[in-house]
Amino acid sequence: MDMPEIPHDQSLIEYPSEFPIKIMGLMHETFAQTMVEVVVLHDPTFHAGKMEMRPSTKGTYLALTVTISAINREQLDNLYRDLSSHPMVKMVL
Repeated sequence: MDMPEIPHDQSLIEYPSEFPIKIMGLMHETFAQTMVEVVVLHDPTFHAGKMEMRPSTKGTYLALTVTISAINREQLDNLYRDLSSHPMVKMVL
C-alpha cells in the first residue's frame, strides 16, 4: 500500500534530520546485527554505535532504537517497509 504523497511544505519532518526508529522483535542472538544490516541499506552512514538496545523485563523481546540520518520521505518509507516486512520484526514505530 503506497502512502499518499505529502507536499514538501506540509511535511512535519525537516530533511535532512536525525530520525529515531524503534524496532521490536524476539530476543535472538542475531537480531540486533541483522537490523543494523537492514538499516545500513537505507542509511550507509548508520553504525551500531547509533543504536540503543533494551531487553524486555522477562528477556523475551529486544527493543532497538536506531537513529538514522533521514534525507527524504522516500528513504523513511522504504526503510519502514523493509523493517516491517522482516520476519524477525514484531513492530516498528
